[in-house]
Amino acid sequence: MDYPRSIFWHIKISRGRRPYNRPVAPTPTVELDAQYRLLREEAGHLRRSGRVVIEVRGPDGAEFLQGQLTNEIEGLEPGRGCYAALLDRKGKMRADMRVLRLEADLIWVETAAATADEVERHLETYRIGREVEIERRDELSVISLIGPRSAELLGGKPLGAEYSHGIERIAEHDLRVVSSDGGADLIGTAEALAAAADQLSAAGAEVVSEEAVAIVRVEAGRPAFGAEMGNDTLTAEAGINDRAVNFKKGCYIGQETVARLHYKGKPNRHLRRLISPTPLQTGVPVTLGEKQIGVVGTAVISPARGPLALAILRREAEPGDEVLVDGTTAARVEEIGA
Repeated sequence: MDYPRSIFWHIKISRGRRPYNRPVAPTPTVELDAQYRLLREEAGHLRRSGRVVIEVRGPDGAEFLQGQLTNEIEGLEPGRGCYAALLDRKGKMRADMRVLRLEADLIWVETAAATADEVERHLETYRIGREVEIERRDELSVISLIGPRSAELLGGKPLGAEYSHGIERIAEHDLRVVSSDGGADLIGTAEALAAAADQLSAAGAEVVSEEAVAIVRVEAGRPAFGAEMGNDTLTAEAGINDRAVNFKKGCYIGQETVARLHYKGKPNRHLRRLISPTPLQTGVPVTLGEKQIGVVGTAVISPARGPLALAILRREAEPGDEVLVDGTTAARVEEIGA
């Protein structure tokens, strides 16, 4: 059955300035509303097929990553983690990732499949002379459990701070459970995750779509690499400095630009939310007056708020301003966190 275009949206992923379509099956409005309520009031889960785990082993692993990534790595205790970015020498993003310290000499770098090759190549190139081994763990996958019942469904033990993690026995399998902003992520083999997914579904945490999860992400104002963020993005523009950057640590690639902008300058662009009475489209231009000020990233239709989108816009567009999307659709600019 063909559903009207207004009841779902297209998610496009881009690397840098070259967007491409990612096929997403249309989801009927009624089903999408139910999934959204599940994520907001109960819990739902989905397989994160686009995630890759890269393992960094060896006594020099933490020190090595400390000099490559934007956040504090050496100071992480086993069972802790952080969000970080890999930058080029001009301070522009090459990838974002979650870094999990399992043991003193064992760290997982979890990133998007679209950026995994670049991250792995970079780490292999710069590890020369250090006691570090890099291995892609292709047998590992990720399931996200999202919603207020997440802790209950994982045994009732309160989830720790975001990025904290540990091994939990679920459906007769050992899985690494990582606390997230909306629940927890489970990392394990395909067999283990399939068993866990069956157990979660039986307990009421049904499978949800990427569309439903995207609504929650846009409402929270969290950008995604390949959607809002790309190879031309600075961390300050994406609004992720508070989560991804440690300004007290030593040198890393791209640090000079990040520090200079933080202490002495202002970003030319900012992550904003767009609100409109009309459904918005991903990948189309946003204009203020006669000037293009950005491109729509992820566009969704929220059951609670209506059509929304995330976009990184030039600083001329201030919160409260009205802009045009694709030359015809009016939208209001909203500050993230408002």
